[in-house]
Amino acid sequence: MPTITRGLERKVLVLQGGGALGSYQAGAYEALAAGGQAPDWVAGISIGAINAAIIAGNPPERRVERLRQFWERASSHLTGAPFATDQTSRKLFAETSAALVASTGVPGFFTPRFPPAMFNAPGSPEATSLYDTSPLRATLLELVDFDLLNSGAVRLSVGAVQVATANMFYFDSQHTRITPEHIMASGALPPGFPPVTIDGEEYWDGGLVSNTPLQYVVDWAGAREDMCVFQIDLFSAKGPLPQTLFDIPRREQDIRYSSRTRFNTDVFKEMQTMRRAIRRLEKKIPPELRDSLDWQLLSAAGCDAAITIVHLIHRTATYATQSVDYEFSRFNMKRRWHEGAMDVERTLTHPHWLNRKRPDDGVVVLDLTREPQSQTSKAAE
Repeated sequence: MPTITRGLERKVLVLQGGGALGSYQAGAYEALAAGGQAPDWVAGISIGAINAAIIAGNPPERRVERLRQFWERASSHLTGAPFATDQTSRKLFAETSAALVASTGVPGFFTPRFPPAMFNAPGSPEATSLYDTSPLRATLLELVDFDLLNSGAVRLSVGAVQVATANMFYFDSQHTRITPEHIMASGALPPGFPPVTIDGEEYWDGGLVSNTPLQYVVDWAGAREDMCVFQIDLFSAKGPLPQTLFDIPRREQDIRYSSRTRFNTDVFKEMQTMRRAIRRLEKKIPPELRDSLDWQLLSAAGCDAAITIVHLIHRTATYATQSVDYEFSRFNMKRRWHEGAMDVERTLTHPHWLNRKRPDDGVVVLDLTREPQSQTSKAAE
């Protein structure tokens, strides 16, 4: 197999939604940038869209600083640590942190509505959501340079679903001027957050349809250029069988939001293999068939692009509950950030990464992160 020409390979960062789990992505980005893998294109859903906007909307030397500002602000309501390291104590700490968020909101992100939704006029944003997300708009304007974001230096794509039609839309800086509203729309998860109006249409969190923009990226990439896609998932499709009723909501959450990443990559791999086979056939097609409509249709689908998908997956702590996506304690924020960085460092030093070649069949998928385990990271403490 030929060696990959790294300078000609577009780097893409794909960020799944997952609320408070998103600090894992921030840590992963820090390690990717340190390892010379800063992206040319960032695509995100929900919290992934917020992280993506901060990355695309800042010069390389300020991105980690800005990500850290966002996550330290979001975790500033509870900066302490569990009083003990056993599973019960950590679970109690996480549930207390989540209850604090539910009752008081997240600094720089959202606040509870007052008066509550039931006391507001039907049809208004105040009547259709539990929280006010105007703090997020102010935070985005502070931490993101939208002129830089829209300059084309780094491409940004964020997904949201149109409320009236249930159609998925991707707002892409290659075609659209991105504003804070586009980022907020991608993370407008009901009934917590209100829909966001863009050009007269209301949008909700893209995770309602697909919690990862991977399909959007690979569909665009199929016939174009060599790419290395770092897919950073916050929910793992693999997990233990529930042992009690209390275990079921957490496992159900993983299944619902993992978005079948492995299935999508398998399907894309099959499609890319066929596209490359079509391109190879071009040299063998007799002249009398080249002008046929059938061959023209097939030829248009052919390509020679080679895609590497590096799959990085957040592994939920054994003491986590269904509130893990809105548990914004400083302790667990730092732990997830550290784990994201460690998973990237492990990947970038793995022989399969260091020795990778341009794939003969068009797509190679690398999943080099650690297996689930009891997580008691000292670095977070």
